[in-house]
Amino acid sequence: MRTAFGGLTTRGRSFLAAGGAAAVCAYVLGQPDLLRVGLLLAVLPLVCVVVLHRTRHRVAGSRQLSPDRVPAHSESRVCLRIDNVSRLPTGLLMLQDRVPYVLGPRPRFVLDRVEPAGAREVSYRVRSDLRGRFPLGPLQLRLTDPFGMCELTRSFSQYDTLTVVPRTEPLPPGRLIGHNEGFGDGRQRALALAGDDDVVPRGYRHGDDLRRVHWRSTARHGELMVRREEQPQRPRCTVLLDTRRDAYAGSGPDSPFEWAVSGAASTCLHLLERGYAVRLLTDTGALTPGPDSGADAPADGLGGGFGGVASATGGLLLDTLAVVEHSTEESLERAYEALRTSTNGREGLLIAFLGELDEEQTSLVARMRRQAGRAVAFCAQPELVQDTDAVAYEQGGPSEQTATRPDAPGTGPDVPAAGLAGGTVPVLREAGWLALPGGPGVALTTLWQESTTGSTAKGLGQ
Repeated sequence: MRTAFGGLTTRGRSFLAAGGAAAVCAYVLGQPDLLRVGLLLAVLPLVCVVVLHRTRHRVAGSRQLSPDRVPAHSESRVCLRIDNVSRLPTGLLMLQDRVPYVLGPRPRFVLDRVEPAGAREVSYRVRSDLRGRFPLGPLQLRLTDPFGMCELTRSFSQYDTLTVVPRTEPLPPGRLIGHNEGFGDGRQRALALAGDDDVVPRGYRHGDDLRRVHWRSTARHGELMVRREEQPQRPRCTVLLDTRRDAYAGSGPDSPFEWAVSGAASTCLHLLERGYAVRLLTDTGALTPGPDSGADAPADGLGGGFGGVASATGGLLLDTLAVVEHSTEESLERAYEALRTSTNGREGLLIAFLGELDEEQTSLVARMRRQAGRAVAFCAQPELVQDTDAVAYEQGGPSEQTATRPDAPGTGPDVPAAGLAGGTVPVLREAGWLALPGGPGVALTTLWQESTTGSTAKGLGQ
């Protein structure tokens, strides 16, 4: 009852105050008729509180997200359903769903009388420019009396989670410079030569399928032998994401860090579609998927979209990148140790999205080149675009300096890279990396095209 009286609206409190004032005036002035009016004014909100408190609405609420994983800057539709599971009709219902402020204002709906066993559906849209995981709910049901004297709020316990993943862009198909594994007809021929099942007999073990018994080997060895199933090995790739706070300047959807996260997500999805076993590595040493996740197992429909394990891996990588934040690490040493001890070794491809690097970190990244068969680095440096635009503006038009922009026409091997990224890009290129400077305003598709067509491949230690 204390909660019910706390739900008195402004109208209900005004009636109580007016009734009390009328009763005092009637006593002072000796007007019994005014006392009756005062009692009516004071009793009406009290009766509404008692009736509303004793009213038991048996309603069920549900929520459906379509979709529940959405890229940043995109909308998701939320559908609410209210079912009246009692034998009595409901009164006026007001719905309010709790929504984080980054998704927009809280949606409110007014539902008229819901008949017994009836249902009502309402929907609204949410949109976020920031990635992350945002809880939706619980759904709040506000009950009110016909006179508007009292309002009570009842909350459901169920809530759902909307995952806002980084924006991705389709990358152009092609073969990375110097890397033949995983692309083109050569890989298809390798799979055809390997086959889906090489006949490598071994001794029978408990639980083996009897249909795999190799009778010729059984007769030769004098014991039961079965054929060993060997699947062709998938090409592997490690995507390194530098999340150090000191490596990036600024914040927000258009910051260099968000550009690197979006680039890592686009790269992961692109390589998964090409049949790679992709892993995400951060400067903290965290590896996703983990070494025991079975992500290296073959997936259905390799090279033709997601299927099986590839689909699950893509969702896991996107969910991880949706919540990745800046780390407090000052060095990439832990990432180097994780890469050195991982099973990828020199068999795989290493693609790194890096922030600003000092001399020590540049040397450390250069040593990472030895741990992979091929290494590509995208350096997120926002000052590249800003500086070149400023030079062009001051001179009143295009100039030689504007050609140093990575996505500008004329960018090629003859353009000096030292002015673009200080000493980072030249050192990485001398170590064997295919290093490309980028950042906000530079399309990843352009950089990816350069890494596959070789427009900046000259003199990169290949």
